[in-house]
Amino acid sequence: MFENLKTTFEGELFYDNSTVHEALKKVYSTDASVYQEKPLAVAIPKTKEDIKRLIRFANEHRVSLIPRAAGTSLAGQVVGNGIVVDISKYFTQILEINQEEQWVRVQPGVIRDDLNSALKPYGLMFGPETSTASRAMIGGMIGNNSCGLHSIVWGDTRGNLLEAKVMLSNGDETELKALNKQQVAEKAEQNNLEGVIYKGIHELINKPENIEAIKKGYPKKTLTRRNTGYALDFLIPEEGKETFNLCKLLAGSEGTLAFVTEAKLKLLPLPPKEEALVCVHFNSLAESLLANIIILKHKPMASELVDKYIMDFTKGHPVYQHNRFFIEGEPEALLMVEFFADTEQQLDVKTSALIADLKAAGLGYAYPIVKGNKQTKLAWDVRKAGLGLIRNLPGDTQPVNLIEDCAVSPEDLPAYVEDLQEVLDRYQLHASYYAHAGAGELHIEPMINLKTSGGKEVFRQVLKETAQLVKKYNGSLSGEHGDGRLRGEFIKDVLGKEVYALLKDVKNLFDPVGIFNANKIVDTPPMNEFLRYEADKKTKPVKTIFDFSKSENILRLTEKCSGSGDCRKTHVTGGTMCPSYMATRQEKDTTRARANILRQFLTNSTEENPFNHKEIKEVMDLCLSCKGCKSECPSSVDVAKLKAEFLQHYYDANGVPFRAKMIANFTKTQQLAMLFPSLYNAMITNNFTSKLIKKTVGFATGRSLPKVGMTTLRNWKKKHDKQSPVQARTRKIYLFCDEFTNYNDVEIGITTVKLLEKLGYEVIIPQHKESGRTYLSKGLLRDAKKLANQNVDLLADLITEATPLLGIEPSALLTFRDEYPELVDDHLVEKANHLAKNAFLVEEFLLKEVEAGQIKASAFTQKAQLVKLHGHCYQKSLNALTPTEKILALPQNYTVELIPSGCCGMAGSFGYEADHYDVSMKVGELVLLPEVRKQAADTLIAAAGTSCRHQIKDGTQRIAQHPVEILWEALV
Repeated sequence: MFENLKTTFEGELFYDNSTVHEALKKVYSTDASVYQEKPLAVAIPKTKEDIKRLIRFANEHRVSLIPRAAGTSLAGQVVGNGIVVDISKYFTQILEINQEEQWVRVQPGVIRDDLNSALKPYGLMFGPETSTASRAMIGGMIGNNSCGLHSIVWGDTRGNLLEAKVMLSNGDETELKALNKQQVAEKAEQNNLEGVIYKGIHELINKPENIEAIKKGYPKKTLTRRNTGYALDFLIPEEGKETFNLCKLLAGSEGTLAFVTEAKLKLLPLPPKEEALVCVHFNSLAESLLANIIILKHKPMASELVDKYIMDFTKGHPVYQHNRFFIEGEPEALLMVEFFADTEQQLDVKTSALIADLKAAGLGYAYPIVKGNKQTKLAWDVRKAGLGLIRNLPGDTQPVNLIEDCAVSPEDLPAYVEDLQEVLDRYQLHASYYAHAGAGELHIEPMINLKTSGGKEVFRQVLKETAQLVKKYNGSLSGEHGDGRLRGEFIKDVLGKEVYALLKDVKNLFDPVGIFNANKIVDTPPMNEFLRYEADKKTKPVKTIFDFSKSENILRLTEKCSGSGDCRKTHVTGGTMCPSYMATRQEKDTTRARANILRQFLTNSTEENPFNHKEIKEVMDLCLSCKGCKSECPSSVDVAKLKAEFLQHYYDANGVPFRAKMIANFTKTQQLAMLFPSLYNAMITNNFTSKLIKKTVGFATGRSLPKVGMTTLRNWKKKHDKQSPVQARTRKIYLFCDEFTNYNDVEIGITTVKLLEKLGYEVIIPQHKESGRTYLSKGLLRDAKKLANQNVDLLADLITEATPLLGIEPSALLTFRDEYPELVDDHLVEKANHLAKNAFLVEEFLLKEVEAGQIKASAFTQKAQLVKLHGHCYQKSLNALTPTEKILALPQNYTVELIPSGCCGMAGSFGYEADHYDVSMKVGELVLLPEVRKQAADTLIAAAGTSCRHQIKDGTQRIAQHPVEILWEALV
């Protein structure tokens, strides 16, 4: 039935049973909630006309349209069996900024943090700030009436939404905005759907019995987070209310009433520049909630709770271990209390007064103060990552989004939590408590096993009993995450049957046919149906080549993805994860999509080899294996590792493609090239022969190929040792002669040896095999495993803390630290871990020596020099970039500035491949290549990765240097 629609649809439409279409439908079958249901189709509209076409189609065929932005909803709002309409790719324009009147007009796919980045030069900002603000979009924020960390001051989306252009359920376009009584009356007289809506709503909210029911059923006025049902309590007549704005109803309606195409938002001035976080430590949760009441009297910008569960999961985490610098001892709970001020003195007055009051009340045991944008951001990231961090809990019993959005007035919070804990104790459930204490809304996530029938029933009962507590305290069933299909079933228990009937009337007025996000808020299915997991389903163990025991098994690693969508941030926010999404802006190219589709097939496949599905290959295809997700994903879902494992098993069933074999066997081809290096280099640079080679292998004709040196590094070193006089050296080190340096970047290898020797070190190249990186990148894990076993056998007894293993190329050396311990045979794991602890990039080693006083800045020039540094993805992922930055700044007047780039886009062989070349260049053009082009000719460009330097050369015609080359040239 979609064929006719396809002929006129300007965007993208996925609906049939082909591999690509089925893959997309699976990717869109879930969000950040516990729900999963495959949609009928996925539509990515390009224009407003496309949305009109979808509305006509939905009316004709009686199907539901499910509006979707970032897909970070926690109540299943964007999960269903209709047509998912994703506006995140094309509806991304900031249309108008009015600095004087302090408002902005945007399309619904604009990301909150990206919007504020654009507003910053105007001294303005959009206030509501969810923990997902780096990817949350305005359309979704309107749908959920998002609030965020600072809602007690900056308000919710409803309070900051001035106007909205929408399409009604019949396809008519209209604008919702503040109207006076006369204008409302004129609207109600219109002979169209808009007139029916205004007339019906006006009548509904003016009936005395309805007003009484609304006042009785809705939360108390002191509760600012109130998002249960439709916001009728904001529309009923009140003294002093001069205008009527249906935007109040639109906000929090979850796409069930109208389709938003544009929004006019109220803006706020940027906050004062001076900020401080008072991180109050408590010995119990109850103590923190009592302290919260005192804290609010000091009018902070935010008062946010972090519990021990979250803090414990930061320990040993590749990113968040660094972020926990402010935590003292082992607190059961923290309250992160933020203040802004114009001066540091004013700030000190505020923080001192708070601490004094808390001490006087005997609340808290430590009160560290974090100041400065950089440090406070690190601290806040611990709180914001809560949702993902607690997904690191082992086992099938996991924290669930269930009662995490219930809100009560802050003064009622201690008693409410005490009552709720009794409910949880009755079911023998533990829970994590975190988030918006200042607003009376804690994200309370009980640990429940939803893979069992018993767990599904407990899931339901806990929400049912919590709804009664919410009613007891006149609170809100939903504060900011929405009702969706999770809480909709219990709205009538909280607001009352009379109000629930009014909500259904509202839905029928706006959407009489029921095409907009059906079965959300009202008429929802039972809340424990259509979950991600089928109860009591047995899954067969999956035999893998990598050791996944740290995550329990490969399936469990995929299940750790919470769907929080951290992988959907753009280059404006920064970071490495996820370069393919940053370039394509397609959901299927996110870390989340890759984890989800693999999880679905590993759980449900009937194949003997559960990896043997083309849909997985389709979604994995644009993964650059950058490893950004290993560190930047709060749940540490390492998709590069998952992709490599998948490819090996997929090849087992379908054979290894020719190009994959050629790339994996890179070392062998370079060995052959070294027989006639001049001839080889001529052939790969000649226009005719190089194109022939590239087309034969499947490489992009626009990409240059790496030349080989006139000798290998190993051969040069042998001659060098014979010709150089023996000198006394302070220390012996072993240099890993990786396959890229040995054949292609020989001069860099030579420079490394010279630099180390000049600094007083004896350099030995031991016997070893290639790193295996090329095999890992193409998923030939069995071959990589053989090399890993051999290298560990050859090197483990040589390498010690006193005689470390140094490497030049990050992708090769860091294999020892990352993949080897989980790839080698069991009997070699201990040796592999020993080797990993003593394997360093040259820059890391040099910095250690500087810190030990073995290398002095006086050995280097005093000439002033600007160095712009691009970090290799693996350096960023494994926290190995800072040493490079610091060692390059060792020469006294060298200034090192990090280029705020993610992945360069080359990613080993990815950027060479014809079908990936365009995406590779798009990734490079996000930040790196434009930033390099802006630099003056005398600015040095530093990049440790061979692929990174190649991408910079091809994309800008600038030569980037390895850090050791810059240090060598700086020696005096």
